Amino acid sequence: MMPRTRPPHVNNAKTMALDMTGKQKKSGFTMIEVLVTLIILSIGLLGLAALQARSMVSNHNAYLRSQAIQSAYDIGDRMRANMAGVNAGHYNNVSGAAADPACITAGCSPAQIARYDAFQWNKLLNQQLPSGQGTISGNGSHFVISVMWNEARNEASGTGCDPSDANDLQCIQVDMRL
Repeated sequence: MMPRTRPPHVNNAKTMALDMTGKQKKSGFTMIEVLVTLIILSIGLLGLAALQARSMVSNHNAYLRSQAIQSAYDIGDRMRANMAGVNAGHYNNVSGAAADPACITAGCSPAQIARYDAFQWNKLLNQQLPSGQGTISGNGSHFVISVMWNEARNEASGTGCDPSDANDLQCIQVDMRL
C-alpha cells in the first residue's frame, strides 16, 4: 500500500504559520539582526586579539627579567670563583663593558680574571637583553649587582633604577654577600 501524500498546493501547518488576519507570518532573522550580531562578534574577537597581544608582551617581559636575574647570578658565581680578585677589590666598582684582557690562553692574574669576567658578563648582557648593561658596586664582602635593560624599547638611556622615570631602563638589583 502506497503512503498517502498531500497535493503540492496544500501547505503543512508546521511549515507555515498564519497570523490573525490570515496572512503568512515570516519567521527567521532580519538583515539588521544579522549585522548587529556580526558587529558584536567582531568586537569580541578584537578584544580577544588585544588580550593575546598583551599576554605575549607580558610573557616576553617575564623572559627578559628571568634572563637578567640569571645574568646577575652568573657574575656572582664568577666572583665566587675568583675570591683572590674579590679580596683584592677588583670587583668593587665594575661599570660598563670592560676590555678583554686577552690572557685566557697564557694564564691570568686575579685582576685580569676580574676584567675578563666583567667583559664576558657585559657582552652576555648586551646579547641577551635589549640595551643590556650591568654594574657591580661593593666593598670587599658586600656587593650590589645591578642589571639594566630597555624593556619598553623606547630609546631610554638612563642608568638609574627609578620605575617612574621614563628615561631610566628596567632594572633588577641583587644584594650579595661573599
